[in-house]
Amino acid sequence: MKWEKKDISQELVKDLSAKYGCDFLTASILARRGITRGEDIRYFLEADPRHLRNPFDLPGMEDAVDRILAAKEEGEKTLIFGDRDVDGVTSTALIAGVLTRLGMDVTWRIPVGDEPYGLSIPAVEEFAAADGTLIITVDCGISNIAEIARANELQVDVIVTDHHNPPEQLPSALTIVNPKLPGSAYPFKDLCGCGVAYKLVSALRFALKSELYGQSVCLLNTRPAENGYIIEIAKMRNLAVIDRLAETVVPGTARISETRLPEFLEGQQILGWDGSLQKKTFANIFGGSVDIQVMDIAQEIRKEIPHAAGKSLLQLRELSRLAKYSSEAISELDVFISLFVSFIQRRERLFTPEDAEDLQLVSLGTLADIMPLKDENRIILRSGLAALTEKPRPGVSDLLFKLGLAGRRIGTMDVSWQVCPAINAAGRMGSPDKAVALLLEEDMTVRDRLAGDLVAMNEERKKLGGDAWTIIEPLAEKSLKIFGGKLTLAYGAEIYRGVTGLMANRLLNRFKVPSIVVSFGETVLTGSMRSVKGFDLRPLLEQCADLFIDWGGHNYAAGFSVEKKQWERFLERLKTAAQTIGFAETELEETLFIDAELPQSYLTPDIFKVIDGFEPYGEENEPLTFMTRNLKVADIMFMGKTEAKHVKLTLDAGKHKWPAVYWQAAEKVKKDFDMNDLVDVAFKISRNWFNGVETPQMIITDLRRSKTA
Repeated sequence: MKWEKKDISQELVKDLSAKYGCDFLTASILARRGITRGEDIRYFLEADPRHLRNPFDLPGMEDAVDRILAAKEEGEKTLIFGDRDVDGVTSTALIAGVLTRLGMDVTWRIPVGDEPYGLSIPAVEEFAAADGTLIITVDCGISNIAEIARANELQVDVIVTDHHNPPEQLPSALTIVNPKLPGSAYPFKDLCGCGVAYKLVSALRFALKSELYGQSVCLLNTRPAENGYIIEIAKMRNLAVIDRLAETVVPGTARISETRLPEFLEGQQILGWDGSLQKKTFANIFGGSVDIQVMDIAQEIRKEIPHAAGKSLLQLRELSRLAKYSSEAISELDVFISLFVSFIQRRERLFTPEDAEDLQLVSLGTLADIMPLKDENRIILRSGLAALTEKPRPGVSDLLFKLGLAGRRIGTMDVSWQVCPAINAAGRMGSPDKAVALLLEEDMTVRDRLAGDLVAMNEERKKLGGDAWTIIEPLAEKSLKIFGGKLTLAYGAEIYRGVTGLMANRLLNRFKVPSIVVSFGETVLTGSMRSVKGFDLRPLLEQCADLFIDWGGHNYAAGFSVEKKQWERFLERLKTAAQTIGFAETELEETLFIDAELPQSYLTPDIFKVIDGFEPYGEENEPLTFMTRNLKVADIMFMGKTEAKHVKLTLDAGKHKWPAVYWQAAEKVKKDFDMNDLVDVAFKISRNWFNGVETPQMIITDLRRSKTA
């Protein structure tokens, strides 16, 4: 294994440390990982949910909120329709729970048994027959063109909230909320489905709390320029900037009617940082006859944000977090906008314990759907995991107890490897409704039973997966020749539908090529696909789209259903499509990227301050990998239930001795290292829980004898 520690500029490290107030080790890791833009660093150093992006920047959001408010007012029946996986289950529970607490007439539904993915025509028709008038899809809907057309025929409005890649033809929904829509201005595209659902909930709460909902206001600031003044105005709606205007005017050279100001400001409430100063400035520029109505908002803001007291916008710019993380110079108006948003967020108490409960669900959806842990996903995870540890919400708390995770710090590994699989098992075993019911149930006794059901289904799913692998692996290996070594395919009636995704992922890890696993039903076949990074599945699926009943997903994880009579045609189409597959070959020697070399003096429990600073870990933010030289092997123990395949070491770092686990390394003892050897070690650091006690430990990735003592 090749170890690679990227060279970085010490000047860059010093600059990052000084500008962002972080220690040199953190700054060096940021630089080595290429995280040097202020906007990116912001989401590593900040945890406050006020740094989440504005939900009204999502397309269609205000229309969605208006329609839900109308349904609430009129007492309309509303259906929440979600998907069967963790993201769909949490999305469904989130929206259904919030709307129910608002007093709305809400039911929910997700595909159970052998029902296909996504909104179905029977579901639409049954809801319409029960006098339902509004459907909200969560984590699905973007490809349900025929189903939504049928809803329109039945006078049922549909709001689509989704995060999957949109097809070329969009459904004729009342409105679509999806960050990936063509032309979407939302700056972050990688929210999970539950993340989009949370944005809808956040927007709805703002509408119910704030008089500013649906109203536009103008923030105005004037500042001196050469021979004149610059008049800057930001027009805002729902705390989002929707338009800006800047006019440079020399006093006495133009009437106000000759500028763009009257048209821009007509009918608007105008807010200024110092209203009397703004009026005087306008009188100086355009003459005393011009009387502009500006409300001084500074005093109100200062009550909520005390550090703004007695300071001008120019002075506040030097203290602004916005300026700290901005890669470009920011104006006084930018500072005004930031202050105004923070002021409204605090005054309206927009972030409450309800948000902490909601973000627990969003965290589960984000990790289960393997969303990139960057941008606002980092704040979602930090807030959600902290709430899971401090006060898990009903349903989740019951599941944590059954899994033996109650009363301890909950991290990304706990969620990804234990909580999410238990929830997912319900869908894989055909009963995802039990998972939704667990998250919505108020009766503790019922929740205890449902949590037990999920854990039992997960154990059954593990058994089915193990049995299926003995069938799937040889089929896939044989298919490699058929598809020129570029694709694996396993299919048959003996493969349980609920494990196709797991098995496709396992094939991907085994053969390092795009992989497909298909379960045969009586008339409908259901498949899951997983792909290597660098090969987008969508073009391959599009070549077969006319054969599918439905299909969809992400760039590297997708699914489809097809009628059995189309199977042979699909196979022939797949053989042709496989010839177009291209991706980078895996290097013969695996490269291990080192984030930092630690002196032995750094190997103390204090290192967790740096490690925790880079939490949460996951997709596009792998756990930190360190290296340290000349550690002494103080003890060696072999581990393994039936065969001693693994090694537990004690490594002497001077003041501290570290327990270390080295998987699949039993054969390396006495060959690559032995007792009392000095070794160079590449490792990660984690917390090990045993009998309620937390112990720091190393997880060794690679180890070699030291060349020098």
